[in-house]
Amino acid sequence: MMDINYELYKVFYYVATTLSFSEASKQLFISQSAVSQSIKALEKKLDQTLFIRSTKRVQLTPEGEILLRHVEPAMNLIKRGESQLMDSATTGGQIRIGASDTICRYFLVPYLKRFHKEFPNAHIKVTNQTSIKCVELLETGQVDLIVTNYPNSYLSSLTTVKKIKNFKDVFIANESFSELKGRKLSLKELLQYPILMLDRKSTTSEFLHSLFQQHQLDLVPEIELSSNDLLIDLASIGLGIAFIPDYCIPHKSDNLFIVETDEELPTRQLVIAHNHHVPSSKAALEFLNYFTPLEEV
Repeated sequence: MMDINYELYKVFYYVATTLSFSEASKQLFISQSAVSQSIKALEKKLDQTLFIRSTKRVQLTPEGEILLRHVEPAMNLIKRGESQLMDSATTGGQIRIGASDTICRYFLVPYLKRFHKEFPNAHIKVTNQTSIKCVELLETGQVDLIVTNYPNSYLSSLTTVKKIKNFKDVFIANESFSELKGRKLSLKELLQYPILMLDRKSTTSEFLHSLFQQHQLDLVPEIELSSNDLLIDLASIGLGIAFIPDYCIPHKSDNLFIVETDEELPTRQLVIAHNHHVPSSKAALEFLNYFTPLEEV
């Protein structure tokens, strides 16, 4: 094992994440020259070039990218340990949660409200990302736990996963498609209409494309967006038939109705996941206890 000072890896982390020697020096409160010398020392010890330097930009080499993938989780783990040491039992500590904006808005808010009421001094940080991106945040130690759609092929064996809510996905439309009321359409018939759905970087998109492929059908959506709320808005003005989780259906939506399908759509779940190899803060453990498992995955 190489005897390399932790400070060198720390400097590398800040340069690699900011791609700027000057910005790294500001965040580390050291001179830009000291940053440059630290990177040179690390490259010499590793016998690898970690950055491509130019007058206008700094870029990671392939070797630098490999090192960052290992250093970033380690840095986040150290930060988490420092944070937990500074937290006292009376404050409740800090909790960092990753979830999509849809899950936050339509599912998590009551739990966040309860947690804030019971632990008013605890610091809550919520990061909104897709369910796929949330797994990355968890694996790199940037969040303590995530609430995500399931199935989620990106979840790894490092995580403890607990099912906490069943839901169904539905197709919704407005009166522009009133001829579909009271009918059941096959998935093949649905393809004759403009489909509105989440973009490819989501578990929901993967799920729907897979569903159509199981019936030897190629789904080509009319519109792909990153927000279920926007899908609902566009369906409300008649731009197409939107595919959304049933718990997102607006309570006051007189102009929207569910388009029934011949094929029964599989039930999906919301799950809460955390890395069981990393000690959880008191705040995170308290939050995890709010959720009764449907069953262990």
